[in-house]
Amino acid sequence: MAAERLVVVGGDAAGMSAASQARRHKGPDELEIVAFERSHFTSYSACGIPYWVGGLVTERDDLIARTPQEHRERAIDLRMRTEVTEIDVPGGRVRTRDLESGAEAWTGYDKLVVATGARPVRPPLPGMDAPGVHGVQTLDDGQALLDTLARTEGRRAVVVGAGYIGVEMAEALLNRGYEVTVLNRGAQPMSTLDPDMGRLVHEAMDGLGITTVSGAEVTKILTGGDGRVRAVATQDAEYPADVVVLGIGVEPETALARAAGLPVGEYGGLLTDLSMRVRGHENIWAGGDCVEVLDLVAGRSRHVALGTHANKHGQVIGANAGGGYATFPGVVGTAVSKVCDLEIARTGLREKDARAAGLRFVAATIQATNSAGYYPGAALMTVKMLAERRSGRLLGVQIVGREGAAKRVDIAAVALTAGMTVDQVTALDLGYAPPFSPVWDPVLVAARKAVTAVRKASA
Repeated sequence: MAAERLVVVGGDAAGMSAASQARRHKGPDELEIVAFERSHFTSYSACGIPYWVGGLVTERDDLIARTPQEHRERAIDLRMRTEVTEIDVPGGRVRTRDLESGAEAWTGYDKLVVATGARPVRPPLPGMDAPGVHGVQTLDDGQALLDTLARTEGRRAVVVGAGYIGVEMAEALLNRGYEVTVLNRGAQPMSTLDPDMGRLVHEAMDGLGITTVSGAEVTKILTGGDGRVRAVATQDAEYPADVVVLGIGVEPETALARAAGLPVGEYGGLLTDLSMRVRGHENIWAGGDCVEVLDLVAGRSRHVALGTHANKHGQVIGANAGGGYATFPGVVGTAVSKVCDLEIARTGLREKDARAAGLRFVAATIQATNSAGYYPGAALMTVKMLAERRSGRLLGVQIVGREGAAKRVDIAAVALTAGMTVDQVTALDLGYAPPFSPVWDPVLVAARKAVTAVRKASA
């Protein structure tokens, strides 16, 4: 009997995790695996790009977990610089184009994995395609930005957007010696936080020497006589720029899947079941930044572009495509970031998320130190906690502070996954020693305040 063929579209986290896991389940005599990747790189940490651009990671190859040759040595036919241009679902085949030669071909499949990732949001504004304007999503993007920085004499950088990528790229450019301005459409940076917590990020960025302009709606990119970027215009002002980085966010890269008739959701991501199988298609799976996932707290689907999820999706897909069984239950929305020494973390729902889900809630915000107050180097952090009224179910946590702040959010992520109440959180047996925490950890202090708020609201 001839071996089945598994075709993988996309050679980064989800795609190659799926290919590798499928290979662990079945050898090449049972399952042929062909993977297509249009860029120059595979299996790399996109999350590490800002730190490479900023010089904290010195070598590009340090971000690469596995090279194309290493995948090939595991009997995976990985074809680089090859773009899939069409998926023929009824015919069980994909059309590809070699980006070097232009040659096109069809490749049949028995099983298909769609792992096309996400693309940076690039508003259709005048000048957005001018030289010197960069989105940062792939290693190719990071290399292009570094090439621009190397040949740019001016030292003025404008970052458009103040989400995770925006603040991380602001830090990277600051580390490179640039004068950095961040233009943010919202009232505060980090729209993944509530505005009161975003304000703390704003204040810290100002203190680091990053100019953050809120309520700044970009209208166009202005260019000079050489066609290169020279400034970014908003409704109210112009901001000189020798380089512009887009940090507006990403969208699922699902144009190929849409054209093939595969189902997409409210946020443009592919819809799958718990096994990561595309709904209505027995032999097609999808994972990574191109899919929507179940929010376990709100009970609805959402788009979350994170490498942690992409790798887990790939493991699940590979197990199922290889004849095993695995599921991906969903997410609680945990994410951490930093800008210089400021750590930023969130998990679960923001206030507006809770309202959108029809939940009644209370909020509690506290300030505490990351270690015992008398221990040298103790620094403040702010913890905000949301809990459902009456039931006291934990709904979300946000943390902004210095060293030791961000990873405390993992306590809340576990509690959210377990469906714990804030009362139950107060009883958690967390590690304590003066160098690491006060006697009452800041998360527990916030939980105690949330318990009081729940009781008052229920009285």
